[in-house]
Amino acid sequence: MELFKTIAFTHKTTELKDIGRLHIGDDEVGQRLANLRNSLQLNELLYLSTCNRVEYLMVTPHRLDEDFRRGFFQTLFPEWKEADIQWATGHSRVLEGEAALRHLFYVASSIDSLVVGEREIITQVREAYELCLNLGLTGDHIRLLVRSTIETAKRVYTDTQIAQNPVSVVSLAYRQMREAEFGHAPHILMIGAGQTNHQMAQYLHKAPFGSITIFNRTLSKAEELAALLGGRALPMADLQTFKEPFDIIITCTGATQPIIGQRLYRSLIGNDLSQKVIVDMALPSDLEEEVVRKNNILYIGIENLKEKARRNLEQRQKELERCKILIDEQIAAFSLQLRQREVELAMHDIPIKVREIRSRAIEQVFAKELETLDPASREVLDRIMDYMEKKYISVPMKMAREVMLGRKD
Repeated sequence: MELFKTIAFTHKTTELKDIGRLHIGDDEVGQRLANLRNSLQLNELLYLSTCNRVEYLMVTPHRLDEDFRRGFFQTLFPEWKEADIQWATGHSRVLEGEAALRHLFYVASSIDSLVVGEREIITQVREAYELCLNLGLTGDHIRLLVRSTIETAKRVYTDTQIAQNPVSVVSLAYRQMREAEFGHAPHILMIGAGQTNHQMAQYLHKAPFGSITIFNRTLSKAEELAALLGGRALPMADLQTFKEPFDIIITCTGATQPIIGQRLYRSLIGNDLSQKVIVDMALPSDLEEEVVRKNNILYIGIENLKEKARRNLEQRQKELERCKILIDEQIAAFSLQLRQREVELAMHDIPIKVREIRSRAIEQVFAKELETLDPASREVLDRIMDYMEKKYISVPMKMAREVMLGRKD
């Protein structure tokens, strides 16, 4: 178990925009990972990349100290400059042995996710394994680990209520927003391009929405977010003269005063009096109270979202503890399974050796004696030797399993 090692970058330790620096394009992933495995002489390698994490699970005797990590990133990203290498080396989280196993189980069970209880990660882990398997990067250890990980995650989702309610403010806002009915793919105005709206973009990226226009004081940040969503970026000043139809406003800025007052809102909607959805995740609010009072709006505000998230999280704490206990049990079971597999591999040559002994006995040691036997006697002898050969192969395996299980018949 001590051979399992992980280098991880997650939303808990690294900003989401920086995690994107570690993503490897589909056209490069095979060559880069194969070169990494061969150059560092890794036994096995699994690469997992999602919107909020990039992780490298390895089977290797190497210690993941600073020198190893420097070599790791220099090999994986040869185009990087020294500052990039230093950043990755300093920001990477290292897990070894049982800690690496527990981390992967937590990831697949969504306990370590940006949104606890979101099931998508189990599919992403499975797809990451299939990719690396097809690239010839994984072997027996990772195969067994991923199988156990997927089984554990399924048990977590089935036997606990961890996935019942979302707990993050953004996930709650997104879920409420999706409940609104428009009869068409809604058009969205997004105001602000900070971390909260980046998180919302991860949901919108997979949702059936129409056009998205992003306003931000720093245009380059709006352009970065718009690129993720296939949308359009405009400077914040253009909001004052914007006249295009929309259905939803999502806003989260660091402004100390409201961004949208009654006059601006009336200018934005023009003669359109249909209900709009406004998701306001800013604190203080980006919306004047008058806008909510005087217009046909489904308002989703940060205070209500935070309170609901707090209640949901309190309800889920007991479930988190149940999940962790279940995972501890699964890790213990996997540890035993891994030891059994290692014994099986160690005994892989036993059948060959037994057959070699039998052949030598027949062809050399007792060759003359066997010539004196009649066909019936020879047949009985062959059947006896067949029986003993099978027992010589199966008995050691059975005894080894019993020793590992701590019992004897």
